[in-house]
Amino acid sequence: MDAHTFFLYLLAILLSARIFAELAVRLRSPAVIGELFAGVVLGPSLLGWLEPLEAIKLLAEIGIILLLFEVGLETDVRRLVRSGLHSFVVAMAGFFVPLILGFGLAYWVFELGLLVSLFVGGTLTATSIGITIRVLSDLRRHQAREGQVVLGAAVLDDVLGVILLAMLYEFSQGGGVSLVNAGKVLLFVSVFFLVAPLMAKLLSVLIKRFDAVSQIPGLIPTTIVSLVLLFAWLANEAGAPELLGGFAAGVALSRRFFLPLGVSLHEDEAFAHRIEEQMRPIINLFTPIFFVMVGLSLNLREIHWDSAFIWAFSLSMLAAAILGKLIGAFLIRQPPLARWAIGMAMVPRGEVGLIFAELGRASGIFDNQIYAGLVIVIALTTLVPPFIMKWFYRRFGARLDADLALEPPVPPPSRNT
Repeated sequence: MDAHTFFLYLLAILLSARIFAELAVRLRSPAVIGELFAGVVLGPSLLGWLEPLEAIKLLAEIGIILLLFEVGLETDVRRLVRSGLHSFVVAMAGFFVPLILGFGLAYWVFELGLLVSLFVGGTLTATSIGITIRVLSDLRRHQAREGQVVLGAAVLDDVLGVILLAMLYEFSQGGGVSLVNAGKVLLFVSVFFLVAPLMAKLLSVLIKRFDAVSQIPGLIPTTIVSLVLLFAWLANEAGAPELLGGFAAGVALSRRFFLPLGVSLHEDEAFAHRIEEQMRPIINLFTPIFFVMVGLSLNLREIHWDSAFIWAFSLSMLAAAILGKLIGAFLIRQPPLARWAIGMAMVPRGEVGLIFAELGRASGIFDNQIYAGLVIVIALTTLVPPFIMKWFYRRFGARLDADLALEPPVPPPSRNT
C-alpha cells in the first residue's frame, strides 16, 4: 500500500471512531459500541471502504497493549489478589464449560469431525479482555468488586486460550498434542508474571531519576511506551499474549502495587500521577484503532442468511457460548446481581474468538458454513453484551452496590506470608 493511501485509511479510522463513539455516548451507550460499529460500517460488512490491513493490525495491537497498560495502572493489586479464588473459578469454568458444550454440540449433534469440533469448542472459550475491560471502564465499574473478579478471570482466560490455541494448532499439523510443550508454555507464563512486575518497578526508578535531570520534554511518555513494548515482547517470548505484558507493566507502575513476601519499594504518588496524565493522550489515540479493527474483521456478507444449517448451528453455539460463561459466575459466592454482572462481562468474544475462527479457516479445518456460523456467534457476543451491561447497571447498579456493601469484607493479605 502507498503511504498516502495508508494515511487516508488511518484518517478514516480515527475520525469515524471518534464520531461514532460520540454518538454512542449521546445515546447513553458505552463508547466502545460506537468504535466497534464504525468498523462494521466502514468494513466489508456494509460499505466495504476499508479492510483489515496488516499495518492497521499492528497499530491496533499497540492500542490494546496500551489499553491493558492503563488498566494495570488503575488496578488495586491487593483487591485483585483478594478476588483471586473467585477469578480462578470463573476463568476455569468459563473456559472448560464452553469448550465441552461447543465440542459436544459440534461432534454429536451436528456430526462434525473430531478436529473441527475441537476448534469449534476452542472458539467458544475465548473472552475478549479488551472489550470487557473497556466496557467496564466506560461504565466506571472496573474498580468495583465484580470488576476485579472479571479482570482476574479475563487475564487467566487469555493465558488458557493461548495454551489451547497452541495445542489445537499442533494437533492440526501433526495429529497429536504434546503435554510437555503445553507445560513449558504454562511455566514460562508463570515465571513472566512473577518476574515482570519487579523488573518494571526497578526500571521505573531509573526512569524517575532520568526525568529529574532531563532537559528535554517528553521523557516519561517515550520511556514508558518503550517499557510497555519491551514487556509486550517479553510476554510473547514467554508464550503469553503481548497485551498481558502491557498489563504487567501497568500493574507494576500502579500507585497501589505491592510485592509478595513483604518486599516493597518506595512509592511516589506524584510520579505515578504524572505517568497517568502524560500517557493518557497516547492511549486515547491508539486504543480506538483496536476496536475499529475488530469491527473491520467481521465480514457479515459472507454469511448465507437463508441457510437453515447456519441458523441452527449458530444459535445453538450462541446458547453454549453465553451459558458457558454464566455458569462460571454462578459457581462463586457473590450476591446474585454480582454473579449476573460477572457472567455478562465474560461473554464478549471479539478479537480472540476471531483468531480461533480465522486459524480454523486458514488451516482448512472450517468450511464456509462453519466459519460463517461462528462469525455470527462472535458478532453477537461482541456487539450485544455492552448494550445489556449498560442497561443492567442503569437498572440494578444501586441495588448491586447495596448488596456488595452488605457482604463481609475480605481480610487483606498478610505482609508476613
